[in-house]
Amino acid sequence: MTVGETFTWLRRAGPLAGIQRQTWERIAVACMAAAAILFPIAHRNDADIDSAANALTFAALALGLNIVVGLAGLLDLGYAAFFAIGAYTYGAAASWQIAPDWSTFWEPFQWLGLVAHFHEGGADVVHFQVSFWLMMPIAAAVTAFFGVLFGFPTLRLKGDYLAIVTLGFGEIVPIVARNTPSVTNGAMGLNGVAAPQLFGWSFGVDATPYYYVGLALVAFLILTSQRLKFSRIGRAWMAIREDEIAAAAMGVNRTKMKLLAFATGAAFAGATGTLFVAKLQTATPEMFGFPVSVMILVMIVFGGIGSVWGVVLGALILQMLQSWFLEDLSGWLHGLGRLTNVEWLQHVELASSIELIFGLILVLMMLYRREGLIPATRRVAPLTTEEQTAAPTRGGFANLKELGAVDEYGAGPLLDISGLTVRFGGLVALREVSLSMPSHSVLAVIGPNGSGKSTLFNVVTGLVSAEAGQIRFAGADIAGAAPHVVLDRGVARTFQNIRLFPNLTVLENVLIGMHARLEIGMVDALLRLPRTRRVEHEAREHAMEILAVFGNRLLPRVDHVVSSLSYANRRRVEIARALASQPKLLLLDEPTAGMNPAETLELADQIKGFNRLGLSILLIEHKLDVVVNLASQVIVLDHGEKIAEGSPNEVRQNEEVIRAYLGRSAAVA
Repeated sequence: MTVGETFTWLRRAGPLAGIQRQTWERIAVACMAAAAILFPIAHRNDADIDSAANALTFAALALGLNIVVGLAGLLDLGYAAFFAIGAYTYGAAASWQIAPDWSTFWEPFQWLGLVAHFHEGGADVVHFQVSFWLMMPIAAAVTAFFGVLFGFPTLRLKGDYLAIVTLGFGEIVPIVARNTPSVTNGAMGLNGVAAPQLFGWSFGVDATPYYYVGLALVAFLILTSQRLKFSRIGRAWMAIREDEIAAAAMGVNRTKMKLLAFATGAAFAGATGTLFVAKLQTATPEMFGFPVSVMILVMIVFGGIGSVWGVVLGALILQMLQSWFLEDLSGWLHGLGRLTNVEWLQHVELASSIELIFGLILVLMMLYRREGLIPATRRVAPLTTEEQTAAPTRGGFANLKELGAVDEYGAGPLLDISGLTVRFGGLVALREVSLSMPSHSVLAVIGPNGSGKSTLFNVVTGLVSAEAGQIRFAGADIAGAAPHVVLDRGVARTFQNIRLFPNLTVLENVLIGMHARLEIGMVDALLRLPRTRRVEHEAREHAMEILAVFGNRLLPRVDHVVSSLSYANRRRVEIARALASQPKLLLLDEPTAGMNPAETLELADQIKGFNRLGLSILLIEHKLDVVVNLASQVIVLDHGEKIAEGSPNEVRQNEEVIRAYLGRSAAVA
């Protein structure tokens, strides 16, 4: 039995067995906070306190980059640029670098204590003396602005292209700082940056006050990161990270959410840069180069991508490794070299090889522990035998009154498509397809593979643009609308090839489906006022009600990541996620594919139950017995053209349909 298993057994078997996991986590956090607060008091070595303060700075930077890379999945290789912008914003405002001529314009600022009037070199000049405490949020806002400014034209890129562009941005900022001496003093760097003051007392060069400011900043950023991660905003970021197309189909405005992630991460770096330059009282372009961005990225990978506590632990360990352990280890190797008379051991300096060491750490983590020291996804207890036993269910729709499917739209059709044409280069995927679907009905679209059925769904939901034609839903034109707009209007869908968010839990997947229906902004997520907590609680309760429709297929697995589910259960989760958006029209793309006959009958009965609630359903299905059981009207596509329309029995006897499915000889016979 390992030490960890022994501790777990003792905790469960002893008098502490009744304490919940959440309570244990709070106790652990309280102990870590107490140890961090008492560290400078118990250990009075100023050099070690200074190293700890630097480690806290990098922990704050890692938390910011974790928002961008870990949560939103945007690979940023130039993150140190925002660190530089924040540092120079405070440095330029708290030094003698910028000294414009005095005029009456500055008198209100002098009255506020932001500037001072000096007579120097025969002229009256302005000396900026903006408070450190005021400049920290200002620098965060400035870097957030630059994050949006840089992100708006570049975040449409993905993967390697985005990484290359951010790498270029990270190189541009130090070059600009080096070539604008009037503001940054060029390569020489800023000098004489004023130290922070608190109630008239200057921090000076003592490391202890900077340590406590860094500790408070990291604590605030941890709280901010945790609240954002487990909110509507954080779920949208993680949805984009997992699958952008599925996120858009679930109502996530990808451009807006990406910009928000970039701005948030930049704000973290800007606030940290203010502390960094105040502590050093200088700033040079070399402090913010590409190696800094790589080092922060390694800290995130080492700690656990997407894990708030993991990236803090990773940053602290690696920074302490650089400033403490490698220096001590180098000294031990020197002593060993003198003892054994080995020349190269007497001259080895491990601290100078820190980039090589970080590279080795990154390779080892990718090979042996990709999830990092503290994985972002918690492990859950295995299911019991009773929970694993699947029981077919019927009904369970009493609590699904919030689908929004019972609204009436007058006498006109709910969905009206006319003359829809889609081309992919020289290939015509849809040619002048038209259909009309009344409210509260089930319309099936069938046809051979490659006939254009999924393309029809993609056009309706905004994932593909039509060359010609009109799409009207509930009387409004939605042709060409963005996917999140279509979802907001009340059209939800599933995909032929399941598109879930594989590294998120079943419950999180369903909650993302509610994104467009929850009115929780960033400020609401940060403040966590009673109204916000109530909305989140109600959303989770409603998600559980939707999952309950599928009986014990999904309820025992709500905390399991969907990648661990069976194919049939992943299908059910995708349908549950679509239902969570409260659609008026549900587009199901081969929902029973991969299911056995019993599972097919069970799901067909559930779909029929959704329709009885008033939900209109547009269905693509290859199993004709399911089509006959569910649909009142059938449309048949072949090579992008509509070849038949009518009731299921009429369509089954149509010669064109028989020819499309079985060939010309079958139609003649």
